[in-house]
Amino acid sequence: MNKSQITLYNSPLFTKISLATPSDKSLDLPSEACFVFIVKGDDQVFSFDQNIKASNGHVILSLCGLTVGNMLASLSKGYLETIIVHFNLDLLNSVFGNNKPEFWHELESPVSQYVVQSEANNLIESYFKSIDSLFSNTSALDKQFLAIKLQEIIILLLKSDNSKHIRKIINSLFSEKEFSFKELVDAHIDTTDSIENLAILTHNSLSTFKRKFKKVYQTTPSKYKVKKNTEKVAKLLRISDKSITSIGYECGFKSPSHLSRAFKNRFGLTPSEYRLNYSDK
Repeated sequence: MNKSQITLYNSPLFTKISLATPSDKSLDLPSEACFVFIVKGDDQVFSFDQNIKASNGHVILSLCGLTVGNMLASLSKGYLETIIVHFNLDLLNSVFGNNKPEFWHELESPVSQYVVQSEANNLIESYFKSIDSLFSNTSALDKQFLAIKLQEIIILLLKSDNSKHIRKIINSLFSEKEFSFKELVDAHIDTTDSIENLAILTHNSLSTFKRKFKKVYQTTPSKYKVKKNTEKVAKLLRISDKSITSIGYECGFKSPSHLSRAFKNRFGLTPSEYRLNYSDK
């Protein structure tokens, strides 16, 4: 693995990584939000989400750099070159001062999708080409220039024709709105892959998160997530023609037997009985 880094005010700003995947070394990336550009990839699938691949010219935006580090290290077999922009909150405040970025809007609800992938447009591709060249000329860099490059990518992401999820993540970096613990959990629980990530996204340690969760929901995070997943299965059984097995995997169940047990505990019927009962009405 080769790793190079450019810092601003002693905080990582740009990281360039090339490695063969999967890696036996975890990628030690800062925990804050980051924006990843795939320079070269072999379409390796990220282990936790079959819809995200390491494809040339694609970008991944995440609220958690630790998550991205684990994702990149655990890719299936192949080769990866990537350039990462780190969105350290203190650094953003230093660069933008008391001014919000142009095109910024306050959030109306919490971010619900904390990892987003899309194909880079021409402006984003050109931006990362310019960043790539900086790693060959680090001696010529100064703080003012790097601050401008950070401002540039923020404005590009807010202005460009990106998905609403990308704009929402970037807007959240400058948001002054505080959401309740329950609002944050309900926004993320369907899309997070671990309780640890939920704790990070609600700004709590794991032990504090579990304690707050039990107080608010009167159950454990794992039991609540199963409850939400079975409710999602029930909804899809009513409106979709997909097989029960496909629906189960889509909703996070590891096997048909796992789905059947959880579903019967929740609704008193197996998924097939539920679908048949609903279709008869």
